Amino acid sequence: MNTITTENLAKKLQTAGDPCRLKILCYIISSKKACVSDIAKHLRMSVAIVSHHLQMLAKEDLLESERNGKRICYSFPTRNAFVTDLKKLICKYR
Repeated sequence: MNTITTENLAKKLQTAGDPCRLKILCYIISSKKACVSDIAKHLRMSVAIVSHHLQMLAKEDLLESERNGKRICYSFPTRNAFVTDLKKLICKYR
């Protein structure tokens, strides 16, 4: 079992708590899986900015990436209690 330290938890919450990242997470929750260009189009943001935010979320293990040809798509990792709780919290206040 992975234990999470207070410092790790604070970093994950700080990363997820950015308003742009919350919008991205909400979109992925509703889509289950989404590619960078689709997220950028839906949120009316540049692909570069969305890609940057997605990389930060993936770095904290809040998202997983998968390459489909030239497209990179993101989804939530399975069997991650923190992410499961985060999804419940985000969906509750959407």
